[in-house]
Amino acid sequence: MLKGKILIVDDNKSVLSALEILLQFEFEHVVTLPNPKQIPSFPNLSDFDIVLLDMNFSAGVNTGNEGLFWLKEIKKKCPEISVIMMTAYGAVDLAVKALKEGAADFILKPWNNDKLLATVKSAYSLRKSQKEVLQLRAKENNLKQFINQQKNFIIGNSKALNNVLKMVHKVAKTDVNVLITGENGTGKEVIARELHQKSARQNEVFIAVDMGSISENLFESELFGHQKGAFTDAKEDRAGKFEAANHGTLFLDEIGNLSLQTQAKLLSCIQNRTIVRVGSNQKIPVDIRLICATNCNLTQMVAEGLFREDLLYRINTIHLEVPPLRERDEDILLLADFYLKQYSQKYDKPGLRINQATQEQLLANPWPGNVRELQHTMERAVILSEGNVLKPSDFSWHQKSMPSIENSSITLEDMEHQMIQKALKIHEGNYSAAAQQLGISRQTLYNKIKKMDRND
Repeated sequence: MLKGKILIVDDNKSVLSALEILLQFEFEHVVTLPNPKQIPSFPNLSDFDIVLLDMNFSAGVNTGNEGLFWLKEIKKKCPEISVIMMTAYGAVDLAVKALKEGAADFILKPWNNDKLLATVKSAYSLRKSQKEVLQLRAKENNLKQFINQQKNFIIGNSKALNNVLKMVHKVAKTDVNVLITGENGTGKEVIARELHQKSARQNEVFIAVDMGSISENLFESELFGHQKGAFTDAKEDRAGKFEAANHGTLFLDEIGNLSLQTQAKLLSCIQNRTIVRVGSNQKIPVDIRLICATNCNLTQMVAEGLFREDLLYRINTIHLEVPPLRERDEDILLLADFYLKQYSQKYDKPGLRINQATQEQLLANPWPGNVRELQHTMERAVILSEGNVLKPSDFSWHQKSMPSIENSSITLEDMEHQMIQKALKIHEGNYSAAAQQLGISRQTLYNKIKKMDRND
């Protein structure tokens, strides 16, 4: 027995009885209604899956207009219900008219029981499928809201930041590819999210991908997806990041860390706006807004043969350079106050404030880790504070110079940190060149820098 709910509307009691007897063994709930005028006030009409509706209710009238009228009324009240029209006066033009008005099907009286059951069951399957689609859409919308609910705070009134935001607002409504550059910790992803929130795609998903954390052998699977059985661990079909971001925004962070081989694969996808899953030959079109970010000098990498020039042209229609915190002096105290309030609430330490000496120290600090370093510094100070006033002694300030190797107290981790910083400085932030000098892979270098950022 199917779990559907059927409503039968007919002024002929014999018809109601016959249909009720026939359908009660097939469906869980069968309800009869002798007068269509009861439809507007009928309780819980939306709970029904199917309505069997007669087309003529007045004696001597067989135009079908009454049935068409009540069909429209039902659809106004509950557009998802499947309505099957019934009449003893069959005409092709009447059936076509009923279908155009939204009827699911048409039954002639007297009916064949098997054919009627087949028609009703088919309408029920359609209704069930429509319900599932609506549920999936609701889940999809909830998922999009969940993914996009991350708060996007841009704090600051400095001229350097406002220049970037002006450009953001100019290009956000377009679909052009945007390249965001800047030092680590400056807030490149925050700017990318601002572009998304100001765009026509704001109600769709924003998918962020850390390109530096994806190993080369998993690149295609992660970005383009794979078919079941494409490789050893491919136990089911899986959509990649491009498909997941369809109709939304795809943010590719640390794009300067890609090898030339993976750059070529990415270029083909961006050019054609199609992807092919690993293990498949089928091209899948994707509609995305592409935003990329890096702390590397891609122009220099092109000159050194480490980055494809044609890929740079593709991702660099609009270039946004996020300024380092040392160029945003006016914003340092605003950011410090913002994080002070945030962490005071988080760690239940109300009433905390920063004294004048601390403000001066905050302004004087070089902040090589930029906004991210300031955020971590404020969180640490709030956690360790013992009074209501944060003094300079409550902070762990950035050390401008690393201990010398001759110093017996230096650790292996300190030496590694120092060597990485020196290599990056020599090669102006070029990860590939720095990794080559250090004798490690670019992926290893990236992972070590991530660890250093977390420990700062």
